[in-house]
This record gives sequence, structure tokens and C-alpha cells, in this order.
Amino acid sequence: MITLSKLVDMRGSRSLITGGIGHLGKVIAETLAELGSDLILVDLPSSCCHDFCRRIASTWGVSATYFACDLENEHDRDELTDRIKSDGIGLNCLVNNAAFVGTSNLQGWAVDFEEQTLQTWRRALEVNLTAAFHLSQAFAPELRVSGSGSIINISSVYGEFGPDWSLYEGTHMGNPAAYAASKAGLLQLTRWMAATMAPEVRVNAISPGGIYRNQPEKFVSRYVARTAMRRMATEDDIRGAVAFLATTMGSYVTGQNLRVDGGWSL
Repeated sequence: MITLSKLVDMRGSRSLITGGIGHLGKVIAETLAELGSDLILVDLPSSCCHDFCRRIASTWGVSATYFACDLENEHDRDELTDRIKSDGIGLNCLVNNAAFVGTSNLQGWAVDFEEQTLQTWRRALEVNLTAAFHLSQAFAPELRVSGSGSIINISSVYGEFGPDWSLYEGTHMGNPAAYAASKAGLLQLTRWMAATMAPEVRVNAISPGGIYRNQPEKFVSRYVARTAMRRMATEDDIRGAVAFLATTMGSYVTGQNLRVDGGWSL
């Protein structure tokens, strides 16, 4: 019988996380580093990136490398994949986490439907969906030969369900159409890639519910009232799902969407 500690042991593996310096990205990075995986963190340029990599490497005894990349730019994505693939180390796990979200500061984004712009729609689809396709395709050879290939796409409950507009009444919050459409597309891409890349690579999605980040009290109280667990999520709530899908704990799981929403979607 294989032990649970062996099932979650990622020592000797390497994982790439897009949006690796964001709220969720940092928690995903900490999770995989704790399990022993070396890390490649991809994000926009930021002064805290290298500091975070040094801290995570020191804490968990793994290698943690930061790559600056504008995932909205195809040329930047090509350069990123070429640089990573050129070292010949390979890749075991790809987490497509980077995305424009409801609170992203984009013009024509989290506004009334009639005011949402085509330019911002296209930008969101490029980052939230096309970049995930592009990176998955580019790293497919490395993932296939790794012996433990796993892709995890970070979607959302809004990739499956329409918005409950009553939650937003009396606030300045919004719920962009492009966010929902891109996250829904990511779920179908997950199923398509799972069927196509099996048996060498498992492909799954995680759909978090609303994560508490100091939203207006009106929104929070309404959200909590319609959620079975009677609270909003925290970033730490995603750790178990990531560990399960990234490791051999989930070795017979592919093409699935794991909702981590506290029962919001019941």
C-alpha cells in the first residue's frame, strides 16, 4: 500500500504557476513548494517578485524562479516558453491561474452591460483563455514525458452559473460578461485537453467561489446568506484542491471541475 505522504511528495518535480505573485498565485506557490516542487512563477513585473521567490525557497528548500511576462502578448508568451524549455529540466505541473478578474482596473470592464467594451472583452479572452491554451500547448511535450503531467486551470463558479445581481445592489462592484465567458471556455478547454492529452497528462479545473477581500459589507452579508458554509472563501481554502490535483493523490482524476465554493452552487 502506498502511503499518503508518498502520494503528495512532489520532490524532484517542477511546477509553473501563472499569476504567481497574485493573491491565489502565492497560496498555490506555497502549497506546491511545501510538497517539495521547484517553482517557476510567471507574472507582470513587480518589486516583490524576487523577494517572494527568495522567501519561498528559503522556507521550503526548493528552487523558485520568477519570469516577467505579459500574458496578453503572444510574443512575450513565446519568449517565456522558449526560455523555460531551453534549460532541458522539463515540467511536471502547469497551473493556469492568471486572469483579469471582476476587480481588475480595466476601462469598459466591471460596468453596465451596454458599457462593456469590445477591446476589454478581447483583452480578457486573451489572458484568461487564450494564454492558458497557448502555454498548455507549448509545454505539452514536457508534461507528456514527465511521468506525472498535470494541468490545473483556475476557473470560477461564474464559468458555470449566471450572476446573482441581487448580491451587487447598492455597491460599486460588477460582474463582467467577458470574465464569465472566458472562465466557461476554460472549463470546456479542460475537458477537451483531458480527452486529448490522456493518459500521459491529467487536466482538471478548480472553480473557487467568492473570496473575501474586504468587499462592501452589503455584498458580503448577502453572499454569506446564500452560501451553505455561511462564509466567503479564503485563499487557503484552495490549498487542498491544488494539492490533490497536482499530486498522485489525483492520479485517476482527469477532466473534472472541482468547485471550492462552500456550497454556493447548491
